[in-house]
Amino acid sequence: MQEKEQQLIEEFAMFDDWMDKYNYIIELGKELPVIEEQYKTPDYLIEGCQSQVWLHPDYRDGLLFFTADSDAIITKGIVNLLIFVLSGRTPQEILDNDLSYIDAIGLKEHLSPTRSNGLASMIKQIKLYALAYQSKENQ
Repeated sequence: MQEKEQQLIEEFAMFDDWMDKYNYIIELGKELPVIEEQYKTPDYLIEGCQSQVWLHPDYRDGLLFFTADSDAIITKGIVNLLIFVLSGRTPQEILDNDLSYIDAIGLKEHLSPTRSNGLASMIKQIKLYALAYQSKENQ
C-alpha cells in the first residue's frame, strides 16, 4: 500500500501548479475501475457528495475490491485516488490506513468545501465497507 501511496505523491510532485494537478486528477478519473450499471442504484450512492458518486465493494478471498463512477470528472479522479491505494486490500489494512498521502499531495487544501465534504464521505463509506466485511470475517 505504501508503494502506491508513494507513487501518487511522486506523480503529484512533478506538477508545479494546481491546474496541472487538477488535469492529472481528471486523467486519473478516466482510469477509474468503473462500476457496473446494475450497481448505479441508491444503495451504492455515497451520501454527502455534491456530485453523484456510486461505490461498489466486491469481497473476494479476504480482499476488498472497489469500482465506482461519478457524474463529475474531477470527482471520478478523486475517488480513483482512494481506490488506487485501497482496492485489493484486506478490511483491516483499509481500516488501519491513515490516508496521509491525501495530505501529502495537498489535495484537501485545494478542494472546495463541498468537494472536501465529498472526499470525507467517500473515505467514510470505504471504511464502513471495510468494517462490515471485517465483522463478517470475525463471525
